[in-house]
Amino acid sequence: MSKKTKAFLYNLLGFTCFYVPAYLIIMHFTDLIGFWIAGPSFIVSLFLSPKFQYMQTHEGEKIFMKWIFVKGIREVK
Repeated sequence: MSKKTKAFLYNLLGFTCFYVPAYLIIMHFTDLIGFWIAGPSFIVSLFLSPKFQYMQTHEGEKIFMKWIFVKGIREVK
């Protein structure tokens, strides 16, 4: 599997790990329906989920991660 594909899957998994609980919490504790549940869940997940980026460097292909709960940018092995 290429590192580009891994970065995409990491982004998808990270987003999903925040989206599903946010959706369920908003659905359970508010009277919102339809899109009004999905919209805020999307926004919350967008801000809280880690961002993974594939880059081609002079040392080879690498994946980097940036997250609001971790200071700076980290390399993913």
